[in-house]
Order: sequence, then C-alpha cells, then structure tokens
Amino acid sequence: MRPIRTLLVLALATLPLTQTTPATAQDRAPTVEEQRLQAPVPQEILRRSGFDDVAPDFARDLANTRSYARAERVVARAGRALWRRAVDRVQGRGPAGGDLSRDDDRPLYWARLGMTRALGEWRPVFPLPEARRAALLQSLERGSRGQDSLGLPAGKHIKRVVVTGFDPFQLDADVRRSNPSGAAALALDGTTIRTADGPARVETAVFPVRWADFADGSVEHTLLPVFRPGPHQVDVFMTVSQGRVGRFDVERTNGAWRGGAPDNAGVSRTGTVPIPADVPTPRPQPQWTTTTLPHQRIVAADTGPAPVYDNTGVTEIPAGATAPVVRPDGPTPGSTARAGGGGDYLSNEIAYRATLLRDAVGLRVPGGHLHTPVLQFGPDNTDPSTGRITAPDFVRNREAITAQVRAVLTVAATGR
Repeated sequence: MRPIRTLLVLALATLPLTQTTPATAQDRAPTVEEQRLQAPVPQEILRRSGFDDVAPDFARDLANTRSYARAERVVARAGRALWRRAVDRVQGRGPAGGDLSRDDDRPLYWARLGMTRALGEWRPVFPLPEARRAALLQSLERGSRGQDSLGLPAGKHIKRVVVTGFDPFQLDADVRRSNPSGAAALALDGTTIRTADGPARVETAVFPVRWADFADGSVEHTLLPVFRPGPHQVDVFMTVSQGRVGRFDVERTNGAWRGGAPDNAGVSRTGTVPIPADVPTPRPQPQWTTTTLPHQRIVAADTGPAPVYDNTGVTEIPAGATAPVVRPDGPTPGSTARAGGGGDYLSNEIAYRATLLRDAVGLRVPGGHLHTPVLQFGPDNTDPSTGRITAPDFVRNREAITAQVRAVLTVAATGR
C-alpha cells in the first residue's frame, strides 16, 4: 500500500487539464441570454451561417491556456476576430459559410453568447478569481462588439464618422428576431461614404440590450477616446436603434429617465440614468439633451422608401407638478424627464449618454439618434413557433433599412 501523500500526488496529476482543483473551482450558471442559446432557432442561425464553429474553437483555445496573461491574449484576440469575421461576412468578404443571407446580424449575437458561456464555464489549471473572469468577459464583449477598434483616420482630407447599433432584443417573444441597427453597423464598419464635401470614413460598434452595461459606462468608455480633442476626433456620430413600424425618426430630445422595461437579461431598471464617476459629465446632471444632427436636412432629403420624421415629442413632469404629461413640441423649462423622443428604454439612454458626453467634452459636431423602422417578418411568417428564421421579404426589408441608414448618414456628414 502506497502512503497517503503519494496517492494524493498521483490523483492530482491525473486531473484533466481543463479543470481546477476544488479549492479554486468556480461554478457559473449560464446567463439568461446564454440559456436561450440551446433553442433550435439560435442553433439553426449558427449552423446556416457557418458560425457554429466559433464557440467550440474558442473553448479549445481556453483549454490549452496555462496562465492568466495568456488567457488575456487569447480572449482579446478571439473577441476581435469574431467582430472582424462578422463584418467581413456582411460586407461580402470570404466565404458565406452557409445559406443564410450575408446581411444578417444574428450570427454575431449568438456566436458571442456561445463564447461568453464557454468562458464562464471554463475551469483553468490556475486560480481564476471571479473578478479576473469578469475582466476577461468584459474584454471579450468589447472586442466582439467593435467597441475597442474605432480606428478613425487622422488628417483633414477625410471626415470621421462613428455609428452604433444594438443586439437583437425581445427574444422571449420571438427568438428569431434580428436588429436592423446591428445589421447596419456591420455593413458600415470600416467603409467610406462619399459626400458632397468629400469622403467620410465610418467606424461602428454594437451595444448589448442590458441596463447593467450602460450603468457601468460601456457607452462613454467606447466613445470618449474619439470624442476627445486630437487628430482622430470624430466629426459626426449617430446612435441607431430599431423604433417604430414603417418610419425613421430623428429623435430631437433625449431624457434622463429609465422606464424599467425588461432587458435581454430579464432585468428591469427604473430611475434617473446613472452616470459613471470616471467619465466627464455636466453637473448638475441635466434632464434633457438635444440632437445636433441636421434634422431638417435629413427629413427633407430623399434617403429612401421609408418616411423620415423629426420627432420632437417627449414625456415630462412639468416644473411644480407631480403627474407626467406628453409634450409634442419638446420639454418645458424646469421639467423632469420621463421619456425622450426615443422613449425611456436603452435607445433613449444611448442617445442621452452620447449627447451628454458630447456636451461634457465640448464636442461641437453633428450627433444624435436615429430610429429605424421595425424589421418584420412577412404576413405568412409571423408565428415564431412555426415560422422560418428568414425569408426573401425579411432580407429585402433589412437591406432596405441598411441602405437608408447609409443615405441618412451621408446627409448628416455633408456640411458643417
């Protein structure tokens, strides 16, 4: 019989390399978003786009990682590679990887969730405190959303433009959903648009539909490097999200209020928009911010088939009152915000945060929010339990929205 110490050493030596010892093991339950991943629709989207290899390949790379420093490099590289692969697919570079239309934003969303789940479940051979795992997850999120790669060029010969989009949302109602703002961001990233004033380079990023990420400053931390003075400072910015059926809206006014609708993580938040302590911001925090996009020229221009409106309505609590009222022509002096033109959800919030940061750093450029039409399935494909994940009219509608976003952006980038 061997001594107990010898048996213990032998037992530890035979543990799989992808696990930790019990003293450092961390069990992480899948998030609400990750739990949706195993449904048939997400799996079909991944398979028909060729993105079904992303998470397994990433998990294998993690399994071969023996140090935290190496993990940082693996995660950063994998996140950026996913973003670039999604952009390349939408823009027609390389093989399509399947029969799903190239313009689709959904493979990026579901592949990212496969990666975050793999990272959350990973049990390395070295100690990994949850704070360090969280830092790796944040790196993966930023890289795979284009948030850390807004590579605007220097020089006076070209304008610098930033556009943001969103993940698909309201997936419990229909897990097939796509977000045209995210599709537009992928289609525009790294492209050059031609304006009457010359070329404009476009860089884009996509944001999650999660209250917590916004409270943590994801918007400000992404935009601040290109909002500050310097050779790479932005000349135009436009946050974009999905809005109303059949129309575009340039949202004139943004409000400092969270209305509490559940996000993609199933979380609700109500209250004043929280601003992180580590970013510049006006004090006291204003209730309202205003677009500096050339809304009159955008509305008057022939940008595409859907009408474009200058939306001036808000919901406010007037000064001295207690009940909210709808104001079709914007807020009154001293009022408290309850909804901007873009509502009280994360569309309004990204617009509020971006324009508030603009004002905090003294950035005097066109900037604000554009709501796209709702991307809908055709009348014969509305039931999520029996409907197809894509159809020709669905693709045509998404492509038309992207084309009109590009046209609106061209108007916004022309003249200052």
